[in-house]
Amino acid sequence: MRLRILHETRYAYGEPARGLIQVMRLTPRSHDAQHVRRWRIEPSVDGALKAKEDSFGNRIHVFSADESLTEIVVRVSGEVDTFDTHGVVSGTLERVPDPLYLRETPLTAPDEALRDLAAPHAGGDALTALHDLLAAVHREVAFDKEPTHTATTAAEAYALRRGVCQDLTHIFIAAARHLGAPARYVSGYFFRADGVVEQEAGHAWAEAKVPDLGWVGFDPANGIGVGPQHLRVAVGPDYLAAAPIRGSRWGGGAETLVVRLRVDNGQSQVQG
Repeated sequence: MRLRILHETRYAYGEPARGLIQVMRLTPRSHDAQHVRRWRIEPSVDGALKAKEDSFGNRIHVFSADESLTEIVVRVSGEVDTFDTHGVVSGTLERVPDPLYLRETPLTAPDEALRDLAAPHAGGDALTALHDLLAAVHREVAFDKEPTHTATTAAEAYALRRGVCQDLTHIFIAAARHLGAPARYVSGYFFRADGVVEQEAGHAWAEAKVPDLGWVGFDPANGIGVGPQHLRVAVGPDYLAAAPIRGSRWGGGAETLVVRLRVDNGQSQVQG
């Protein structure tokens, strides 16, 4: 597939914000399942935009505004060719040892209910167990945008049996780690099978390490393995390490956030 992305994140402040700094994990890397043809980040205000790399190998940009502001729009546009690798993730830049992805984080610490979720899938073939866990999370937890927020933990979301892709991913990660599989959070984009291109937010899924196979992608929100409809951008132990934009500011008062996202398949235009 050839995925075309237009992603705009608009922050509006009730009063002028000063000293704005944002860390943007919005730039994908090429690997065996995707080739980045073009990619661009454009903040709407003047400032310094510095390209760096974080400890997990993600490409990041650190933006600092030159002056106080009441609004900023971060515009991302790009085009990426994606390929079917049957969920296996290879050719990626790995900066940390696999056991780091076995560590609990505040967002992914399992409680008794999550350990019970994982228990039936212990033992046997690791890949089969993870696919069975994927199906269980997708079956048990309904997609719902209302009851959770970015600080909701895996245990809290599982207790509700509701959440967004971030929550289902944290639940899968918590249970997979309890089974002994290194697991990590992935942020990126998803081309919907129903052809809807206008979306409200980016997507999240998980990768787990399978012996003799490597890292494999699992999408609990959709109940599927990762394929060419997924565009991988950033990874980390949980959402906080892979969030598209995190930052700080002085002043600004109340903040309003609006996201506009378009994920389109440009392959038909290429073939035509």
